[in-house]
Amino acid sequence: MARAPTAEDHKALRDLRASRRYFATFRQILDHLPRVAADMRARNQLSEPEIEILATYLTQLGHTFHALSMKYLLVGRDTGRPVPPLTLDTQDSGFPVFNELLIMANDAQQAATHLDNMPGAETLKRQMVDQIVAERDIPTRLQFALAQRLYYQELARGELFWAQNDPRAIELYGRGNSGTRPRLLIHWAVYDSQVNLPTIYLMELEDSGRTPLLRDTRRWPEVQAHLMGQALGGLKLLTIAKGFDDSFDDLHPKSLRRLHLGPLYAHGYTRQSGPLHEVLSEAAASVDQTWALAWTDEILQSERVIEERAGWFGTVEREVFALDPFSGRGADIGATRMDRSIILPERPYQVLAEKSPPGFAQVTKYVVGSAGRVLRY
Repeated sequence: MARAPTAEDHKALRDLRASRRYFATFRQILDHLPRVAADMRARNQLSEPEIEILATYLTQLGHTFHALSMKYLLVGRDTGRPVPPLTLDTQDSGFPVFNELLIMANDAQQAATHLDNMPGAETLKRQMVDQIVAERDIPTRLQFALAQRLYYQELARGELFWAQNDPRAIELYGRGNSGTRPRLLIHWAVYDSQVNLPTIYLMELEDSGRTPLLRDTRRWPEVQAHLMGQALGGLKLLTIAKGFDDSFDDLHPKSLRRLHLGPLYAHGYTRQSGPLHEVLSEAAASVDQTWALAWTDEILQSERVIEERAGWFGTVEREVFALDPFSGRGADIGATRMDRSIILPERPYQVLAEKSPPGFAQVTKYVVGSAGRVLRY
């Protein structure tokens, strides 16, 4: 289990230019990830429904970072009121700390009230022009007011990546092994508070209940509550899947997938040690080119079904999950397989290829080239 970050692992971005560069770097990375997802789809690593779900979460994550960039647009400037800086987990994550998303969720609940009490965007822009022309002064406080309005507008619009993103499901037609049972793909996501990383879950299951799951007013809320309660990065997929299988006799999980998005390694922002830190230090590229984003894709698949006695005369189906057969690691990782990937610009990749540090041979590398092209190595 990853250790929980301490206060010493956190850094406040008090410098205006550093804060804006940080958000610009994330915006650049999120623009590239859909191309990575398309490559995974082409190689049958992700299904079409999984691609659509992943794209939705990436879009929501982009909206979250855009909202935060508006909130901290004028950090370090005299705005008439203190602007607390964005706090990063610089040791294990490179992402904002969990508390940033909790504050954002609280702000979202009050966004409508704030917007009602603020001047409109056009009014603020006219006032800014008037101050520049009449007083020949930089309208910092008006800029701050406009940035805050844009922040609350983004929150009011919704479709952001929250600390908890409750389970939703889509029906998969023609995919059931039994030929008659409905098959669903349930997905949910959290911002893992232990490691400060976005984590996405996907579970494919068969439903043998009398009432379709999504119309079952008893089972569906129970399923949602159960899955959110198990959305902990420290739990193995095998533990989550077996717990679900044991708790719902008429729901049969056929696969469970978890994607940990991150950590981000960014020269000048994060303090990770090890090969990637050395690679970025030696890349000697511009600030917006010295980054690398890693992610881990864990997959657990059902191998077969067995029947167990239930009560005096009944039986229930239970899944037997396939574990990684290599080197006995299956029991350790609690998954059928685990794939690691990384995306980084060309210059850091060249340094990485030259140094060839141990442990990176099996990591899939996605390299951002000229004109935004993403190549897989």
